[in-house]
Amino acid sequence: MNTRIAVIGAGPGGLTCAAVLRRHGVEVTVHDLDASAGARDQGGTLDMHADTGQIALREAGLIDGFFALARSEGQSKRMLSRHGEVLGEHLPQEGEDAAPEIDRGQLRALLAGSLEPGTVRWGHRLTGVTPGGDGTHLLTFADGTRTVADLVVGADGAWSRVRPLVSGASPVYTGVTFVEACYDNVDLAHPVVAELVGDGHMFATGDGKGLIAQRNSGQHVRAYIAMRTGEDWHRAAGIDPGDTAAVREALLKAFAGWDERLLTLITGNDGPYVSRPLYELPTPHTWPHTPGVTLLGDAAHLMSPFGGLGANLAMLDGSDLALAVARHDTVDEAITAYEEVMLPRAIEATGQVSGVLDRVFGPGDRGAGDAPDFEREGREYKRRAAEHLQRSQAR
Repeated sequence: MNTRIAVIGAGPGGLTCAAVLRRHGVEVTVHDLDASAGARDQGGTLDMHADTGQIALREAGLIDGFFALARSEGQSKRMLSRHGEVLGEHLPQEGEDAAPEIDRGQLRALLAGSLEPGTVRWGHRLTGVTPGGDGTHLLTFADGTRTVADLVVGADGAWSRVRPLVSGASPVYTGVTFVEACYDNVDLAHPVVAELVGDGHMFATGDGKGLIAQRNSGQHVRAYIAMRTGEDWHRAAGIDPGDTAAVREALLKAFAGWDERLLTLITGNDGPYVSRPLYELPTPHTWPHTPGVTLLGDAAHLMSPFGGLGANLAMLDGSDLALAVARHDTVDEAITAYEEVMLPRAIEATGQVSGVLDRVFGPGDRGAGDAPDFEREGREYKRRAAEHLQRSQAR
């Protein structure tokens, strides 16, 4: 196809789509509002699952680059009660690769760096999309530039500007907010936090709240102080979110009675707290076939971070869409083939994650029976990855 393809959003899904398209010789342009790949903090760490994110990276020809950066030790997980009891723990074996961790910034740099210079138009904030009536769309950007696309890919996240072309759905608040706290030079400066989180993740939940911590590269830890609360909880309490001492006092009050070591995740942070309400799209989220436009990742199936599916599915979406474009004669055929696979997969995943959120932040204490079977989870990633490989070889 001699097709003008515009991907809106240079996150993991959009960049994966572009990388797989270019590997198959298909021209594409990616537009992103950031000034560069490293213009802002990209957030925490991601576990790349063997049956989703790793499949996409293989299709992009980047799996070796990923494993050179990934942290296999980051697959360690520890679940505690709010009283500090260890309810479940997984320590990865040597060579375990079901879901290694990589910092979001490192992943973005890997994907963006694989594309020819000029493929990503940094500093391009989309301000308008006008259907042309023939399947094409006129894209307008904040700098005044315009371009026409035969295929517009909405990879622009939760508050997508492309989504209204196919769907009237908007994100809704889940009822849970994460308050992020960060710790630098953690092994020396914050030994209690370092011991709690280990090499990977630690989470303790109970009574509708949670303390979650993840180790990033470079001795950096991000903690998420989670609560079932109002969307603007700090304003409702009359707290200036920039007043670190006042936020800390309110959080300690909310977590009264929790284990003192766990409370270190509230009291010892470097820098301010950042409130991050969790949103999701209504489920099931589908839309009628729309000529010349489709969605992937959070734009298509925004969900809570529990289960680590968001970025993994976004990348698999991007890979599947790119392969559909490369394998079909027309844009319409490619969109149809892609959405027939992506939409049922997204409906199943969002339903699972929604149920997890309800269980994790339900009333009462958690017990050992609530701990996930981390080893079984890893085996399932590998099993499904092997099945995908067999299907691919049979085509």
